[in-house]
Amino acid sequence: MSKLAALDDLLELYYQLNYHQNPEIFRRLQDVQAWQKQRMQATHSKQFAEKQNVLMAEYFLNRLYGGPDFDALAEQIARLMKYAHKAEKLIPENAVKTGTSGVSLAILAVQLDEQVAMQLLEDYHPHETLNDEMMRLTYLKLDQGQSRLRQLDLLDQLGFSLDKYMRSFMVQTAFKMCKGAASKYNFDIMYEFMQDGFLAMKPLKSAEKFVKDFTAVERQIIHKVHAGDPHPF
Repeated sequence: MSKLAALDDLLELYYQLNYHQNPEIFRRLQDVQAWQKQRMQATHSKQFAEKQNVLMAEYFLNRLYGGPDFDALAEQIARLMKYAHKAEKLIPENAVKTGTSGVSLAILAVQLDEQVAMQLLEDYHPHETLNDEMMRLTYLKLDQGQSRLRQLDLLDQLGFSLDKYMRSFMVQTAFKMCKGAASKYNFDIMYEFMQDGFLAMKPLKSAEKFVKDFTAVERQIIHKVHAGDPHPF
C-alpha cells in the first residue's frame, strides 16, 4: 500500500464537510475559527510570548487550527497523489507519516469547528457576534468533550513525532532537495506548510514539551466546560 494512501482518505473526509456547499455554514465556521484563535492567544499568552515559542505558536494558530489557505493546500495534496510513486522515492517514510498527522489534525479541527458552526446557526442569529457564553453552551450541547480530548492526544503524538523524526539531518536534507520540484510542479503551498513546521521547531529544545504544555491547559478547559463551570475559558 502507498505510504501516501492515508492522505487520500483524509481528503475524502475533508471534501465531505458541509461548508463546501453552504456559504452560510462557511461564514459561521470562519467566525468560530476566529473566536478559537483569539481564545487560544489569550489562554496561552504567556507560553506563546516566549521568544523560542513564537513561531510554533503561529504554526498552531494558522496551520493546525484552520489556516485560511487550507482549501488550496488540500488541492495540492490531491494533485500530489497523482505523483505518489515519485514522491515516495523522495520523501522519507517517517516524514510522510508526520506530515500526514499534521494534515489530519488540521482537518479534524475544521470538522469539529464546523459542528459548532452548524449548531450556532440553529440556536442563534447567523450574524450575532460570538461570545464566550454562546460558545460554552454550544460546546455543552454538542458534547464534544471526548472528540476534543482525542484531538489533544493526537497533538501530543505529533509533538513526539516532530522531535523523533523531523530533526534528523537526513530528513531536513531530503526536504530541502524537494524545494525545486515543489516550485516547478506548483506545490508551493504544501511545501510551505511543511517548511513552516521545520522553521517553528528550530528555536525549540523540544517540540514535544511545547505541545504538552499547550495540551495540558486545553484539557483543563475541556474538563471545566463539561463540569459546568460558568467561566471555563
